[in-house]
Amino acid sequence: MNIALIGYGKMGKEIETIVRERGHEIPLIIDISNPHDLTQENLKNIDVAIEFTVPTTAYNNYIQCFKAQVPVVSGTTGWLNQYDEIINECKTHSAGFFYASNFSLGVNIFFEINKKLAKLMNSFPEYDVAMEEVHHTQKLDAPSGTAITLAQDIIQEVKRKKHWTLQEFSDESDFQIVAKRLGKVHGTHTITYDSEVDSIEISHTAKSRKGFALGAVLAAEFMKDKKGIYGMKDLLGI
Repeated sequence: MNIALIGYGKMGKEIETIVRERGHEIPLIIDISNPHDLTQENLKNIDVAIEFTVPTTAYNNYIQCFKAQVPVVSGTTGWLNQYDEIINECKTHSAGFFYASNFSLGVNIFFEINKKLAKLMNSFPEYDVAMEEVHHTQKLDAPSGTAITLAQDIIQEVKRKKHWTLQEFSDESDFQIVAKRLGKVHGTHTITYDSEVDSIEISHTAKSRKGFALGAVLAAEFMKDKKGIYGMKDLLGI
């Protein structure tokens, strides 16, 4: 398969290693030094693009790929205020789009555990719930996309929580997310249910970028020749 890498930071380089290990080619790499190379001409022989950039550039990168009929695997977070627009553009161009807030197999299992626990805890109002997420200092968006997914799933199940807030807490209906940026932490998400008598805590800690990168490459293999909107549930069958 011919894969384009859009974004060539630490994650892009990790993805590059796995792409080549799995026998694929990378005819096109786009980074901050050559954004003008993301053209219809350069995309014409690309099977799938993997996009890990920043929120300010992601939208236009998606559109360029949609116009070229190149399916996109997106790992960029922080742009979800434009999600509906992106989905509409994908459908307009009959293109393919795969989005995940986190490509790690372990995190996606954690998503399912989180939803099941939240559904159970809805019946026990004596427990309050909050989340802490910790990432490396180079991560620009807060809260993380993973934290937002976890929070939205909790709010859907725990009816006493109405919306998430970042750092601040003003009302019992708030679901508080505390976001920390620390050293070289790859990503830790901890959800705590606390009552007067005890606490219940679930946590996921990433040890390296390799799990995220492998998931992104598996998603790219999954998206070859596909049109429509997909996510990790489709890839993993969960």
